[in-house]
Amino acid sequence: MKPQSNILVIAPLKPERTADLRDLLASMNFVPGKVNPVNALIPFEQFSQLHVARLVILDDKTLGDMETAYGVAAPSYPAYLAFLADFDGTADNFRADLVRLAKDGLNSIFSCCADFSPAMDLAQWMKAHDNPPATIYVNWAGRTVQQIREENALRLALENHLQENQDAFGSKSAGQAHSALCEFTRAEISAGRLTLTPPPATPVIWWMRNAADLIGVPLILLLLAPFLILYLPFFIFMLRSREKHDMEIAPRPDPADAEQLALIEDYDVTNQFTAMGSLKPGLFRRSTLVFSLWVLNYTTRHIYTRGQLARVPTIHFARWAFIDGKKRLLFASNYDSSLSTYMDDFINKAGFGLNLVFSNGIGYPTSRWLVLDGAKDEQKFKYFLRRHELPTNVWYKAYPGLTAFDLKRNTLIRQGIERANLSGAELQQWVALL
Repeated sequence: MKPQSNILVIAPLKPERTADLRDLLASMNFVPGKVNPVNALIPFEQFSQLHVARLVILDDKTLGDMETAYGVAAPSYPAYLAFLADFDGTADNFRADLVRLAKDGLNSIFSCCADFSPAMDLAQWMKAHDNPPATIYVNWAGRTVQQIREENALRLALENHLQENQDAFGSKSAGQAHSALCEFTRAEISAGRLTLTPPPATPVIWWMRNAADLIGVPLILLLLAPFLILYLPFFIFMLRSREKHDMEIAPRPDPADAEQLALIEDYDVTNQFTAMGSLKPGLFRRSTLVFSLWVLNYTTRHIYTRGQLARVPTIHFARWAFIDGKKRLLFASNYDSSLSTYMDDFINKAGFGLNLVFSNGIGYPTSRWLVLDGAKDEQKFKYFLRRHELPTNVWYKAYPGLTAFDLKRNTLIRQGIERANLSGAELQQWVALL
């Protein structure tokens, strides 16, 4: 398989160029929230390996919460430009393609950043400003853009063939229908009307790193276990003492901000979400979150690799990344359906995970024992999340109209076509996919 990689370029903006940057990014869209995939600055459609990408100005409006909650002067951070992308293959290859296909456009965009000059090596500058995620989630590890498009074309061809030959297929058994559709697929491939490219070999270096992580993380936890057990009573005491006194800051979002965010949503079956916020002060909360995301990243790398994050099946890609010396956290997600449905899914199916991460942020609804309550206070949680959400200036998805469910179904259809011997129950399940 060809593994997925990602980049997150973050650079501080020149204050006097922020308005220019907003105009530049707006020019990449047909309307706010709906990107022009062949825009002149970054022609996303020309990147055959690119799944999703976004550009967003990180301008946190909640910095004053530090003073409100803890009486500490609000920190002063610059506004940043963030460029995020998830793609097939290596980051170096993707950066090389960016230089080849979008150098002038990226120079125009990044010239609004404080330490950029068009005379610089663009690929090296992006690499120097790359911010690795603390946790990364990929819906289906190894499923490429090419595979997604080929499998969707296969499904459409099979459905069209069935519609055009309803009478003939109406009298066939599941086994006969499967055989006939396999024969049809082979004929379409021979004629060049369909392509089903075999998966490439998995890079050896990826296997080695993945195996090292698979074994290494449990080994480290095992070695640390005696110390963690000794630390546990102190951890519980410090956690509960803080949880009892941390202030909630979850007022109803400003209607104007909510309207601005709503304007860039629901142009497709998939939406984007970008949010950021400050961690509660002190080493305790910072180390708790670092450890939690480290463990969570292990699960997304080795357990949640086939279509679901915990019990949530609607996320395509997501990441958590620290910025500003681990004093703030950036979260970016690509999910199906509406934001309200997305939040309800997490609250009902993975509320403990929300609390594990976000309860370390200033103003989060009161949690207990790190993973209880918190997000269960649904209204406060939704207010908190919406208040920390940022408008995504540009967002691109390579396969509009297709949900994570669609991608999984299409993969199962292809797998059924490529298998010669299916049991009776498997044949019934496969036919039901069409």
